[in-house]
Amino acid sequence: MISIRSTLVLAVALATASLVHSAQPAVPQFVSIFNGKDLTGWKPDGDPSIWSADQGELVGRSNAKREGSTISTEKKYHNFILELDFKYLPPADSGVIFRAPELQMQIGTSASLRTELTGSFYLGGVLTYTNDSISKDAWKYFLPGDWNSLRLQAQGAVFTVWINGQIVNRYVDDKFPGAAPISLQVHQNFDMKVEFKNIRIAELK
Repeated sequence: MISIRSTLVLAVALATASLVHSAQPAVPQFVSIFNGKDLTGWKPDGDPSIWSADQGELVGRSNAKREGSTISTEKKYHNFILELDFKYLPPADSGVIFRAPELQMQIGTSASLRTELTGSFYLGGVLTYTNDSISKDAWKYFLPGDWNSLRLQAQGAVFTVWINGQIVNRYVDDKFPGAAPISLQVHQNFDMKVEFKNIRIAELK
């Protein structure tokens, strides 16, 4: 026969376990946003021939006129974790553009500063980098011309970048509060190719 005391102890233990479980942070639920076959869910801006799906990769390749182009998700995002693999051979200028006003996480050589700034944030509204927005150590971890993993987290006013599992930038700025599509870029005036694959996203509260 189970005593009242034992029943109470069991109830307290179950309640405590429930509280502990509910206090655990939610595991991000990732969904793929590129099917590897075509550009479903994405909208190119400018010359549509610059972007293509090829053997599981989303490829951006400069046209003969070296015009710039972006390709954007049809859906808008606010707080999120974006993960993808990217590859380019310098010189190339690409990036991940998000939020409103526009904020860009640079991939490759900055067209304006003529230096490698992967992992840095370009402030689209004022068309500049700042000392705080520039990644100082990304070059230690990424491999030009080879596949690299990228993790970009936008949570409120905090923007964090991981390259190949290493944190290379954490930038705080409250001037980019709006939801917007996520865009990938081929910069004008470059003869370049940039490739992306395994593109997935988890939306955050």
